[in-house]
Amino acid sequence: MLRQYSQLPIDITPLLSYKAMEIRLQKVMADLGIASRRKSEEIIQEGRVTVNGDVADVGLKVDPDLDHIKLDGKLITRRPGPKVYYAFHKPRGVVSTLEDPQERPCVGDYLTRIKARVYPIGRLDFDSEGLLLLTNDGEFTHSVLHPSKKIPKVYQVKIKGVLSDQDIEALEKGMYLEDGKTAPAKVKKLRKAKENSWVEMVIHEGKKRQIRRMLHRVGHDVLRLVRVKVAGIELSGIAPGEMRPLTMKELERIRTKVAGGPAPDQKKRRKHV
Repeated sequence: MLRQYSQLPIDITPLLSYKAMEIRLQKVMADLGIASRRKSEEIIQEGRVTVNGDVADVGLKVDPDLDHIKLDGKLITRRPGPKVYYAFHKPRGVVSTLEDPQERPCVGDYLTRIKARVYPIGRLDFDSEGLLLLTNDGEFTHSVLHPSKKIPKVYQVKIKGVLSDQDIEALEKGMYLEDGKTAPAKVKKLRKAKENSWVEMVIHEGKKRQIRRMLHRVGHDVLRLVRVKVAGIELSGIAPGEMRPLTMKELERIRTKVAGGPAPDQKKRRKHV
């Protein structure tokens, strides 16, 4: 292509390479840590994103260094900083969002000391507590949340009563809820305390209030629900409302599960990101 323009009196190489710098808008938003690609597409479809003053469409190609991209009227175009990854212990009674229109306590209230704008990977119910991963890496978020990856999430649950063998069989086979059938779960009894008991459940789906609905279906109300592990990352050692950066080893473990590749931006880091 360069040959046929070789006789032109100006250097048009920058013009020819310009298109190569254009990227789909939803990928730019994911790279900036706004949301995963899929969620970014939903945000665009809602008409909340403008490019150079015009409402954007899904699939629009943009140049993040030249175009003015705004979300809800706020400029978001910037050169992405380093990717960061945290394990956060979400307390009970906290919403898994950065802001809450009802002014309830939310995850964003705990992130004032972090310079990067990070987002939760997935969610935990308001009444649930435990491990929530945070990052500004949209592609990483998309990979972890994608159903095909089947990332295991481990919960310890206090319930009314004690699970029977028949209850456990029903949970492990999968059951029909209002929004479809659940994938098989792994269930283990942990301990009994008078009229209540603790069980461990492992699932890889993310249906709304899934654990609570599954246990209710077999006749047991949930008294307390704690997520203790995601993709091999453990909650142990993190106090409620506190967080810590993921280690290189933890990131590499997750990358192996979701893509089989090395963790990003980690080659020069020794212990933490």
